[in-house]
Amino acid sequence: MLLSLQQGNLPVAILALADGTIFVGNAVGATGSTTGEVVFNTSLTGYQEILTDPSYCQQIVTLTYPHIGNYGINDEDVESSKAYAAGLVIKNLPLLASNFRQTQTLQDYLVKQNIVAIANVDTRKLTRHLREHGAQNGCIVALAAGQVVTDELVQEAVQQAKAAPNMSGLDLAKVVTTQKTYEWTQTTWTLGEGYGEQTAPRMHVVAYDFGVKHNILRILAQKGCRVTVVPAQTPFADVLALQPDGVFFSNGPGDPEPCAYAVDAARAAIDSGIPTFGICLGHQIMALALGAKTFKMKFGHHGANHPVKDHDSGRVSITSQNHGFAVDEKSLPATVRITHTSLFDGTVQGLAHTEKPALCFQGHPEASPGPQDIAYLFDQFVALMRRKVASN
Repeated sequence: MLLSLQQGNLPVAILALADGTIFVGNAVGATGSTTGEVVFNTSLTGYQEILTDPSYCQQIVTLTYPHIGNYGINDEDVESSKAYAAGLVIKNLPLLASNFRQTQTLQDYLVKQNIVAIANVDTRKLTRHLREHGAQNGCIVALAAGQVVTDELVQEAVQQAKAAPNMSGLDLAKVVTTQKTYEWTQTTWTLGEGYGEQTAPRMHVVAYDFGVKHNILRILAQKGCRVTVVPAQTPFADVLALQPDGVFFSNGPGDPEPCAYAVDAARAAIDSGIPTFGICLGHQIMALALGAKTFKMKFGHHGANHPVKDHDSGRVSITSQNHGFAVDEKSLPATVRITHTSLFDGTVQGLAHTEKPALCFQGHPEASPGPQDIAYLFDQFVALMRRKVASN
């Protein structure tokens, strides 16, 4: 049974876009209001991972799949210590959730995490609007029980949407990063066993945390790495003192261009000759460090069904994506080659340095729950480190 069939029992909620477009639905999360950039995600599953991905900081996520919440929430499938999405927009929320791993319902989780969410929205219409006009700021107002929608509330929501900060020029990496250095040893999840532990690492990776997803760290540990996670603004000299075999630049939210501290660290890492790997925001930061430019996309890539071509093998992989900025192909220097390209719009998806052991990828090769077609990039990074260690 769908929650939308009993929407009369739920408080009313408003979704207002900065251009004045209004959607009225029902509140299924915390009471109150929230603002952020409204984007759409085409994934069929993975709403828990999406909500806890720090890359969605200050973004209101619209999920295009019509039924969200039917397998509930569990304590293991999180990508960070809390939910980072600014808000959630969905079509239908099932009354019942069925999964042997479930520990709570999506609605309970939204309330406990203080996420403002709206259901019973025509997400197809909203998605078409965002595709035509581009991602834009919005505001969700979740009313208390008994409150009704008034013109004053609608206009206030529109004004809040207009007043929200623009994602362009926004440095959010330093907002979501860890405050202190820590070691990560947890490995990937196995049915019946849960997460493992890395006890005999063969290489040492220092990971810059710009909003890193846990599954990235788990895969690095699974591949035999001792992982040290450092805050976003850590000087590269401090990283070098840790004697890493490889340096990793993580995913994260916001515009890469204001992150001058990260660009400087990436440039120093690449110049040092230490194997370097970047994902998502880390990919964009590495590109900036190499002399390229980035730009704001119209509505970005958010979903788990994006085809990407590997130029080296000719293979096409289905990938998970979450980014609103991309690398400008025309600005790439001669020392950088394109390794992967999006088959949706032709944008740059992967890069490699022609002289240094450095590679980066725009999508998410560690994607949980998936797809994992492009996970071989971790093996390439490990191979670079092994060659570097063997040559010393």
